[in-house]
Amino acid sequence: MAEEEYGSFVDLNQMGDLANSSGPTKVDCKDLKEFKQMARQGYWAKNHKLRAQVYQQLIKAIPCRTVTPDAEVYRDIMGNAGKKKPSSHIPLPDFVDGSPVPRYCLKAEAVASAHQIINCVAGQFPDISHCPSLPAVTSLLLHLSKDEAQCFEHISRILACNEPGKRLLDQTFLAYESSCMTFGDLANKYCAAAHKLIVATAQDVLEVYSDWQRWVLGDLPFSHVVRVLDVYLVEGYKVLYRVAIALLKFYRKNKVQGGQASQQQQDSDKVRADIQAFVKGIASTVTPDKLLEKAFSIRLFSRKEITLLQLTNEKSLQQKGITVKQKRRNVQLALNPDTFSSEIVSAKEMRDIWSWIPERFALCQPQLLFTTSNHGCSLNRFYSHCEGYEPTLLLIRTTDGDVCGAFLSTDWEERKRGGNKLSFFGTGECFVFRLKPEMERYEWVVIRHPELASSIKTQAQEDTASSEGQDAENNSLQQPEKPAGDLSPFLSARHFNLNSKNTSMFMAGNFDSIIIGGGEGNALYIDSELNHGRSGRCATFDNPPLCAETFQVSLLETWGFQDAMAS
Repeated sequence: MAEEEYGSFVDLNQMGDLANSSGPTKVDCKDLKEFKQMARQGYWAKNHKLRAQVYQQLIKAIPCRTVTPDAEVYRDIMGNAGKKKPSSHIPLPDFVDGSPVPRYCLKAEAVASAHQIINCVAGQFPDISHCPSLPAVTSLLLHLSKDEAQCFEHISRILACNEPGKRLLDQTFLAYESSCMTFGDLANKYCAAAHKLIVATAQDVLEVYSDWQRWVLGDLPFSHVVRVLDVYLVEGYKVLYRVAIALLKFYRKNKVQGGQASQQQQDSDKVRADIQAFVKGIASTVTPDKLLEKAFSIRLFSRKEITLLQLTNEKSLQQKGITVKQKRRNVQLALNPDTFSSEIVSAKEMRDIWSWIPERFALCQPQLLFTTSNHGCSLNRFYSHCEGYEPTLLLIRTTDGDVCGAFLSTDWEERKRGGNKLSFFGTGECFVFRLKPEMERYEWVVIRHPELASSIKTQAQEDTASSEGQDAENNSLQQPEKPAGDLSPFLSARHFNLNSKNTSMFMAGNFDSIIIGGGEGNALYIDSELNHGRSGRCATFDNPPLCAETFQVSLLETWGFQDAMAS
C-alpha cells in the first residue's frame, strides 16, 4: 500500500515523528508466538506504512460470520452519497452511548467520514445495542485505510468475529456492564493498592470503573493507543484489561508521588474526571513502551479467568433483569381535574410522581383506594381497601406538613403468605420518596449499584422482619457467611458493606404495622392505628429519613392504577 493511499485521512503535522517511516519494511513471520512478541516490542511501530500492511493481514485473518459486509457493500450502500463531502453533523447511533469520535491526529473531514462509516455499520449490524468503543476504533482504523469503504470492511470483520472464546468489542449493554464488573474483579486482585484508593475516594466504585474501556479507547493519546491496538489485534480483548489495569497502577503512583492520595471520599464524577485527565496527559510521564511493559508484567492473568468472571457477572445481571440500558420516554400523566382529588398532593405533584413510576403503568390513571379522612385510621380497613390492587402508591402527610410516600410493586395480600410473621415481599421496582420540604426519590440500591446484584438471594425475602419494626439495632450489616467461590472477588468484597438480606427488604405488613424498606432501620414504619410513624435510613433504598424521624400522621392515602384504555 502506498503511503498516500492511507495518509489521506491523516493530519501529518499532528503526527510528529510517527509520520516518519523508518525501521523494518516488511514482516516475515508465520509463528503466532513470535508475532505476539513483535507486536509487544513495537516491531512496526516506527513504520506507519508497514503497520497498515500488518493490520490488513491481521484483520483479514479474523474468523467471521459467513455473511460479513465488505468494502463493496459500503460502496453500494453509499452510492452517489459517497462522492459527497461527509458531514460530522450526522448524529452517531444511540448504541455508542454518547461517545464522540476521537480526533487521533485525523483531519477534520476525516471525523465526518468516521460518522458516516459508523452509521453505515449501524444499518448492517442491527443486533448491536451498546458499543461505546466503536468511535475510537473507527478513528484509529481510518489512519490505516485507503478509503472509507476499506475502513468499513475492517470494522465489520472485527464486529463479526465468530471465533469461539474470542471477543473483540462489546456489542450489548449486558456484555459491557459485566465487563465493568469484571474489571473491578481484576483490579481488586491484580492492583489492590490502586483499587483500595478508588474504594476510599469514590462514592460509587462501579461508576468509576464504567469508564475503563474509555481510558484505553478514547482518552489515551494517539502515540500510546496505536501501540495498544498493535497488540490488541494480535492477542484480543484481554489486552484492553491489561492496559487499563496498568493505567490504574500509574494513576495511583502519580497520586502518591504528588502527595494527593487522600482517603477522603468525594463525588464519583470528580474521581472519573481526575483519572481521565491523568490518562489524557500520560505522555508526559509514561512512554508507550513503559505502559505496555507494565501491562504485560502482570502475572497469571489469563483469558480463561477473564471469561469465567465475565460469564459469572453476566449471569448475575441477567438474574436481576439488568440486560439493557433503559431509556425512559417522557410520558405525561393526563389528569382529569374534574375527577382527580387528593388532600395531600396537587395535580402537578401527582404528575411529577407519575414520571418516576415504571413505564408500563405510566398511561394508567390514579384511582383513590383508601384515605384516612373517609375510611378512618384502621390498618384492617387499609388492607381491605388495598388488597387486590397491584401496584399501589402510598402518600403520607405529617402534622408538621412534610409529605412523603412509596411506590409499592406488590399486592398487600402477599403479606398473608408469612402467616403471623412480619415477612418482607415486593420487587426492586419499589421506591420511596419525599415531596416536601424538597422533592427526592430513592430507588432500590441495586439499581444504583448493579454489582450488588449477584449477592442477592431469593430466599432473603422469606426472612422474617419482626425485629425491623421493634429494634433496628438488631439488624446489623455484617457480611453473611458465603461458601468459598460463591462470588467473584469484586462482588464478594462488598465495598458498600451491604448484604443480600438487608438490600432486598421492600415492603412488609401484619395486624400490628406496615413497613417500607429494611436493613439497619426502615424508610417508613406506620403503626396499626395509622396514627404514628417513624422514618430512617434503610439499606434497601439507602435513603435519609423522609421526614421527621418520629412523626404523627395527619393524612394517609393509597392510590391504585386504573387502565385508561379499559372500557
